[in-house]
Amino acid sequence: MTAAQRDRVLRNIKDAEEEADEIVAEAEQEAEEIRAEARRQADEIVDEAEKEARETRDSILEEAREEVEKSTEEILDEGREAVEELQKSAEENHDEALAYVVERFKEEVDAQT
Repeated sequence: MTAAQRDRVLRNIKDAEEEADEIVAEAEQEAEEIRAEARRQADEIVDEAEKEARETRDSILEEAREEVEKSTEEILDEGREAVEELQKSAEENHDEALAYVVERFKEEVDAQT
């Protein structure tokens, strides 16, 4: 092998090594870009899942609030009706009790005279 051939072979080896280094560097860069894109997509998926979870939670809470409010109103309405019935009954009993007391008083007065 002549010196020129040897120089050419060494230059070819050096060129191949440089090309291999460029390929490795490009592959590493591409791998980093792929990892960055995967992280970005994962973050988007997590963000979307968290958003959906918040919306679901808010919806469930709103439904629960509405149900509690409805139940509260029903209980209050029943309580109001019970109070009205008690008042009406008390008024009716009051008149009867007053009439009874007056009658007993008259009987006592008549008995003493």
